[in-house]
Amino acid sequence: MRRSVVLGTGSALPRTVVTNAELAARVDTTDEWIVERTGIRQRYIAESDETTASLATDAARKAISAAGLEAKDVDLIVLATATPDQTFPATATTVQHNLGCHGGIAFDVAAVCSGFLYAVGVADSMLRSGMAQRALVIGSETFSRILDWEDRTTCVLFGDGAGAVILEAQEVEGEAPRGVIATKLHADGNHNQLLYVDGGASTTGTVGKLRMKGREVFRHAVVNLADVLREVLDDAGLSTADIDWLVPHQANARILDATARKLSMPADKVVITVDQHANTSAASVPLALDVAVRDGRIQQGDLVMLEAMGGGFTWGASLLRM
Repeated sequence: MRRSVVLGTGSALPRTVVTNAELAARVDTTDEWIVERTGIRQRYIAESDETTASLATDAARKAISAAGLEAKDVDLIVLATATPDQTFPATATTVQHNLGCHGGIAFDVAAVCSGFLYAVGVADSMLRSGMAQRALVIGSETFSRILDWEDRTTCVLFGDGAGAVILEAQEVEGEAPRGVIATKLHADGNHNQLLYVDGGASTTGTVGKLRMKGREVFRHAVVNLADVLREVLDDAGLSTADIDWLVPHQANARILDATARKLSMPADKVVITVDQHANTSAASVPLALDVAVRDGRIQQGDLVMLEAMGGGFTWGASLLRM
């Protein structure tokens, strides 16, 4: 059986931390209001010299080091982002240049907060088909660049950061082989106007700002995420009780709690970093995964479920054994 096995993880955060209290000095909000509604206590905001590519490169280097590899060993880079450095070329090619691993495959995936799950699905397919041997899968965002800082309902929710994993195609065997077991991805463009950016190269010629109808997004998120997790488990022939760790998209503590309750998952099996990082969109899942790997919670052999939902709507989940 050929599977995509996780060899290493990495993450990167901007230098600047912005607490709720600091944000309240700029926006009509309070620490209590933000914590009660979101669970967020702080977020990291990129300085002018920090970009999606620079954060992605830092996370990638840590993942490569954790895998015991060199950059030249990577022959596929899939980078998920909604905030690329340029309209083109792909930010993945900038990361490729920064790392010095020339000549392989490098491209971006745009699925907003679900982007990392989409990137894992694409990379896994390419590795299992033999198109590449080792993939660097990254989620990286500078979401602060597209926030309306006068809209307190959205600007308090997001932050910047990056996370990365190294996947390697391996022939595995045994009762509980490592690697990506199953991935399910979905999209429904009917909900475009519930979470979107009001700009684009072919429409306004501007980057635009994020717009969201939070209550409607919350309702769809809880239902869609629970459904896709069950879909992945059914495909793998497993149950919720088999999962060692759930690493969800860190959008909102209320969504995390509601999803866990809907699946009857114990809170101590859910990796939560939203209080420290806020919503980092495509970086959210790999960033949380790296935190839990590095603090020792997630160990080799653990069964881990990754899930996310984002604008589009897009949503998905991926089950893997570390």
